[in-house]
Amino acid sequence: MAAQQGRGRGRGPGPRELAALVVGASAAVLVVELVALRLLAPYLGLTLETNTLVIGLALAAIALGSWGGGRAADVVDPRRTLAPLLGVSGVVVAATPFLVRGAAETAGGPVLLLAAAVTIGVPGALLSAVTPMATKLALTSLAETGAVVGRLSGLSTAGSIAGTVLTGFVLVSAVPVSGILVGLGALLVLVAAVVGVRVQGARGAAPVLALVVGGTGLGALGAVVAPGGCDVETRYHCARVQTDPERASGRVLVLDGLRHSYVDLADPTHLEFEYVQAIASVVDASFPAGEPLAAYHLGGGGLTLPRYLAEVRPGTASLVSEIDPGVVAVDRDLLGLETGPRLEVRVEDGRLGLDRLTDDSRDLVVGDAFGGVSVPWHLTTREAVGEVRRVLRDEGVYAANLIDRGPLAFARAQVATLREVFDHVALVARPGAFRRVDGGNLVVVASDRPLDLAAVTRSLGDRGLGWTARADADLDGWVSDAEVLTDDHAPVDQLLTHAAG
Repeated sequence: MAAQQGRGRGRGPGPRELAALVVGASAAVLVVELVALRLLAPYLGLTLETNTLVIGLALAAIALGSWGGGRAADVVDPRRTLAPLLGVSGVVVAATPFLVRGAAETAGGPVLLLAAAVTIGVPGALLSAVTPMATKLALTSLAETGAVVGRLSGLSTAGSIAGTVLTGFVLVSAVPVSGILVGLGALLVLVAAVVGVRVQGARGAAPVLALVVGGTGLGALGAVVAPGGCDVETRYHCARVQTDPERASGRVLVLDGLRHSYVDLADPTHLEFEYVQAIASVVDASFPAGEPLAAYHLGGGGLTLPRYLAEVRPGTASLVSEIDPGVVAVDRDLLGLETGPRLEVRVEDGRLGLDRLTDDSRDLVVGDAFGGVSVPWHLTTREAVGEVRRVLRDEGVYAANLIDRGPLAFARAQVATLREVFDHVALVARPGAFRRVDGGNLVVVASDRPLDLAAVTRSLGDRGLGWTARADADLDGWVSDAEVLTDDHAPVDQLLTHAAG
């Protein structure tokens, strides 16, 4: 019987210790899985495909570990395998942020996917092997097989639930992603050392201590040589602020390697990114010069447009919904943000922020929220657009930044959706976008009043932009049979994946 192995040389973990190992190992697998989603989303997008990839890898690792662990438990003494399983898992988990970010920013593509497979699959399989190993040790007679297997299986599930809840409600909000993974890795190695000592005495900890030394060295090396060091690690991003070498007062907000915002600390009217200039042209052409506006911004970033509006339209009141408190802290501490009665920033999801606004309260709504390189799907639907329409005044304007490529399937679907809600819809983009041969940033504009495209075009020209604008019937052929996005069916991820392909 398996239990008799625990009664020979060395002491195996007792029933309570085995239960704790099962719960802890299962919880660790889910912590790694959920944090991996955060780690990969900036590089692969916060999409259904990214979720499917991570969940699929985790489930495959759990299945492989459970099967392999059960087979191994019948061949080797489980007492001697528990410490190595936990120790190796800990080293890999601690190295995960360096491996993934290094792969993403130096190679990307297949190398990033390989790094993801290793950093999710290896600890997932090794930690999942703990449960069948513990089950073998806990069995004392065939008469109690069902009870032991059922109890430890239930504890394993409870551990998974605990890991999920702890990560989603506590860890991600309180600790940076790399801190979670390095801390969890260190904890696993520490537990491995304790188990090794319990089973084999002081010499049982020697292999684990070797892992600690080696892992610490690799971690230190990774921290030094891995690209993408963060100024601030937020709940969602590795954030850096770079100085523009050609403009001493220019700052670029970089989130996970992507340039998200440009802020000129000395001149808020300087707009570096073309899509921001395009939105500013729409605003300048839609409202009398200098007229203060009541504006709402879905997504904050570096708050470039709120600063611009405050400068060129004194008295403008801007309300911003930014989901990441860390980005707001970067705006305040590194980008010179000063909030006040005329500029309020709320840390909240944009869809929920929309719900809080009163009817007919805004002249302008600006959409510039992104998860990675895609607009979060729940901000693209007919229902979400209906909320935008609700908060806009009769003469109000909605302008949103989109990113799309290839056949522009997502951008066309977004325009089709806006046309379901607003009387007039325009697209402002590079000429190639209207031939579906050029992508990148596009700006969609919607209102219940006719849009002055001539004024928009003049403003674009004054800024030196080679963008053009089309509206209403001139977009019929471009939109073609694009589907309308709804809360019930918004395949934004698939539309963008098709574009990327």
